[in-house]
Amino acid sequence: MSLYYDAVSILTAPSSTGGSFKSRLYNSRNLKASPAQVYALIIEASKWDILLKEVIDQAGILKLEPKLTPLLALLLVHDHLLAKNGIAAPASHPLRQAVERHKIRLKGEFAKARVRRTCATIPALKEAVRKEKLVALGAKGSAGAVYPRWVRVNNVRTTKEAQMNSTFAEFETVDSLEDLVVGGDDKQKRMRMDPHIPDLVAVAPGVEFSSAPAYKNGEIILQDKASCFPAYLLLGDDWDGEGDLIDGCAAPGNKTTHMASLLCKPRSARKSNKSKPKTRSSRIISMDASAVRAKTLQKMVSTAGADTLVTVLQGQDFLALDPEDPRFKDVTGLLLDPSCSGSGIIGRDDVPELVLPAPGRPTPGSAKNQNGTQGKKRKRDEPSNSSTNKPTTPPSSTSENDTPTSEITQDRLLKLANLQTRIVEHALSFPAARKVTYSTCSIHLLENEAVVRRILDSEVAKRRGWRVLRRDEQPEGLKKWRHRGVKREEPSGDGAIEGGEVDLSKEELEGCLRCWPGDEEGTGGFFVAGFVREGEDDDYSGSRGEVAEDANGEEEDEEGEEDEWEGFSD
Repeated sequence: MSLYYDAVSILTAPSSTGGSFKSRLYNSRNLKASPAQVYALIIEASKWDILLKEVIDQAGILKLEPKLTPLLALLLVHDHLLAKNGIAAPASHPLRQAVERHKIRLKGEFAKARVRRTCATIPALKEAVRKEKLVALGAKGSAGAVYPRWVRVNNVRTTKEAQMNSTFAEFETVDSLEDLVVGGDDKQKRMRMDPHIPDLVAVAPGVEFSSAPAYKNGEIILQDKASCFPAYLLLGDDWDGEGDLIDGCAAPGNKTTHMASLLCKPRSARKSNKSKPKTRSSRIISMDASAVRAKTLQKMVSTAGADTLVTVLQGQDFLALDPEDPRFKDVTGLLLDPSCSGSGIIGRDDVPELVLPAPGRPTPGSAKNQNGTQGKKRKRDEPSNSSTNKPTTPPSSTSENDTPTSEITQDRLLKLANLQTRIVEHALSFPAARKVTYSTCSIHLLENEAVVRRILDSEVAKRRGWRVLRRDEQPEGLKKWRHRGVKREEPSGDGAIEGGEVDLSKEELEGCLRCWPGDEEGTGGFFVAGFVREGEDDDYSGSRGEVAEDANGEEEDEEGEEDEWEGFSD
């Protein structure tokens, strides 16, 4: 029964616990069941919760079984009715017996639910429930925003044409994101080719790819649209082996593998002059300060088939790199996506909220714990809510925007902005560097446009001739992106953020790209800016010791255990 108690403890953990749902799950040190099993149970139960509530309420079992709480009942009844092997507990376990005593009534109500929805098969019933949830819970946000599932074709292993003829062969092409989720007449297999990012496909939110051969083989990668901006801005449509590349904040690896995909894109699909002689192939040097996260990075690179293109430096802090190291003499492009407040991420902390059946009557004199267990005594395999899912130590400061979300304050943003600025300034000092991209998943000016201003004012930027990449110099797809940098941010209503204004020219603001949560573009909040160098190579003689010392001092508060990667994700 530890599987169900673990699931309850995750679902009822305090909302103040930071990090994404999956990272909190995999970081938890108190789970007795496999994190993958707990994750699968919660996700699958959340897909059926509307129907399960209906079945449990109609069967009335919570009024008859005081040992069952609404949440436990929903999880147990899900496995009883829908899991291949039924409830994962011994037949003699009291809670399993509490459900199976009513199996005839539960199956009867389940059958009635199918009849009411005129579904002859379980897959048809699942689709009907999915449509109900789209309406009731919203594939659309409160502002009418559609958040599709974004799928990127991986050119290292395949081509867009091949995937259109295989993985997406049965998908209907639509003209807008709204058409992906069309009311009660919604077709699950709908797709839209993205107009801004090459080889990116938007599909309906409920479409699953976990069992698709292309997903398992690394031919397609699930990656949010906004996070595709940095690699595309850096490499564009015509990066023909012009030097090596560094991803300085790489784990879990979406942006590294996107760079590899862009390097492998067929030349016929590029906008460059095909007659231009091909120089040696670029290589990508990717790193993460956490050895644990670096293993995840290496796994993702391998699954994407990019081992020959990517060198992973495990446990390497980007700020500790010596730009004069001979390994980096040919590095001309750097991608930096350092840790940020995560204020733009949609549902970062959202554990699925299940629709629960009506509670029964508690046994007189019994005390229900917050996690749904009865009484003060607990069996050895019943983890208490108080000991499960404690906040974990934040990850490295140079991780790929996976910092557990903490309370966002002005001081917190300043600390992050200081580190972000130092990371980019370090990148500008690499001798052969000609182009750098900087990105965050933050909506705050202090981490975005204000960092750009600080970078432009830095000694290394002025000495080496760095400036913002203009809009007219950006790749074709991103030139069309309409959301650009902002000059001012208003103070937050609670006073936690002071707001402010940044002194950037109109041209510089136009060079910055913004994504906003809740609009019609289907992304979370995101920011990216490119820097290009007009100055000639100089004799750089930076102080590696100073930078490394500063980075280590800052990162003492940032390092920690990381979540285990469980496949390509948004």
